[in-house]
Amino acid sequence: MNRKVSALLVVFLLIFSVDLPAKERRGAELVVTKNDGQVLKGELIAVKQNSVLLLSPEGADVSVDIKDIDIIKIAKKSKVLKGAGIGFLAGAGIGALLGGADPDTEGMALIWAGIFGAAGLLIGTIVGAAVSPYKEIKIKGKSDPEINKILEKLRRQARVPNAQ
Repeated sequence: MNRKVSALLVVFLLIFSVDLPAKERRGAELVVTKNDGQVLKGELIAVKQNSVLLLSPEGADVSVDIKDIDIIKIAKKSKVLKGAGIGFLAGAGIGALLGGADPDTEGMALIWAGIFGAAGLLIGTIVGAAVSPYKEIKIKGKSDPEINKILEKLRRQARVPNAQ
């Protein structure tokens, strides 16, 4: 019996094995506000000595001189699901504790856990959505050493981190 199952598994693995393509590294999503007020959005391709290279949503490469940049915003991952999960678990835990506090009411812990869990889910979702989706970095007015530190951190988030 075990040999038949093992042989069947081997056959399935051989038949259904597929070459999985390697996932291409993606750069951080940036919103760059220039000193003249122009706003550019795109994927960070590379950070060079005195500029950043973006891939715009239209597919064009855009190079922006660092001296022309006022603010760089780096898009962060959404916190909605994390907030909803934490809210639900906290609410359900509190509800279960409150519902289970009275030994005379059997089964109330589950009901209270559901009620408080739903409330926590709603509150956690709202809080997760309210957290800023961007990390903002002010460039204008910074000294050259400060700008170099910022560029070094940005370089690690580029699609091509070691571009010169």
